[in-house]
Amino acid sequence: MKKKGALSGITVLDLSRLLPGPYCSMILADHGARVIAVEGKRFQADDFFITSVNRNKEHMSLNLKTDAGRQIFDRLVEKTDVIIEGFRPGVVKRLGVDYPSIREKNPAIIYCSISGYGQSGPLKDRAGHDVNYLALSGVLDLIGEADRPPSIPGIQIADIAGGAMNAALGILLALVARGNTGKGQYIDISMTDGMVGLLPPQMYLQQRSGQFPKRGNMQLAHRYACYNTYETKDGRYISIGAVENRFWKLLCVRLDKLEYTPLQYDDDRRKEIIDCMRAEFKQHALAEWEKILEDVDCCWAPVRTMEEVLQDSLFRKREMVLEEPGEAGSNQPVLGLPVKLSDTPGSIRTQSVSFGGSTVEILKELGYSETQIKAFEEKGVI
Repeated sequence: MKKKGALSGITVLDLSRLLPGPYCSMILADHGARVIAVEGKRFQADDFFITSVNRNKEHMSLNLKTDAGRQIFDRLVEKTDVIIEGFRPGVVKRLGVDYPSIREKNPAIIYCSISGYGQSGPLKDRAGHDVNYLALSGVLDLIGEADRPPSIPGIQIADIAGGAMNAALGILLALVARGNTGKGQYIDISMTDGMVGLLPPQMYLQQRSGQFPKRGNMQLAHRYACYNTYETKDGRYISIGAVENRFWKLLCVRLDKLEYTPLQYDDDRRKEIIDCMRAEFKQHALAEWEKILEDVDCCWAPVRTMEEVLQDSLFRKREMVLEEPGEAGSNQPVLGLPVKLSDTPGSIRTQSVSFGGSTVEILKELGYSETQIKAFEEKGVI
């Protein structure tokens, strides 16, 4: 029998869509919280119901623009600990489900809003997506090679690291505070704020050198040969992260470039060293380099494709890639849980339900009869 998750007994209503809010509530659901995702049917046709972040949840279709829909929502709120919403500022107030309104019904509620630019400030009403939050925060300007345009990451860093993860952290902090005070509170998460919050190392470098970091020209981004990426003979890439001289020396020894050991951060010869390393790594295919460097403890790693990651023995052993039954009875890989607790581990209990797939069961749990539920369907409440 599996142990209960750390958040067992906590109920979450997730009003959000797309990625930041659902990813946040997935984290909570993975660790035992009961998460009920609530969306209006008008969103059903959108191609943004990301099943991979809706595991371990129930899903309810509910039209909050109707009086009956808000009454149902009010009954849900009575036994809820956390509400997550991801609308533009002001929308939940127009729907009558904003924090002040909910707090009157449940003073212990923890209410988390996730938005692009926050609930206050001159940009609060501006539309945006991940690339915009990266851009405005200064993060995008630091990604890529020198003398080339900023490179848009292939993953949604602002949505996940800036929004979802900070929201989950804020909710957990608020739950601890409520345990001490008995009071709920409001959480304002801005994805752009979250990106600015990722800049401490760059601030340190600026304060130490007096110069602001520039794209592709930082100690930890392409400026030096010891922290760089290199193309291999077969068109693949390898990463080198030999920041400390002891690691750099080990790499130089294996490559028979011992003369470069004391020149690791020599600005006069850095381009020469980088060019030499580029030529060196082009001599062999990636698989050969994995054998050449296998026993060299110098901070290196092959640049894997996503397809390779899903088959990698490390992630299978770490249970970051699991096999779950898919369509037609065949197994398919799913992503595991990165936070691993010894006594109250999270788990994947259920895969994503269909849009609104839990609506009838939840309404029956709230005491509504089959006749009432059918009437809700006819009137477009659910």
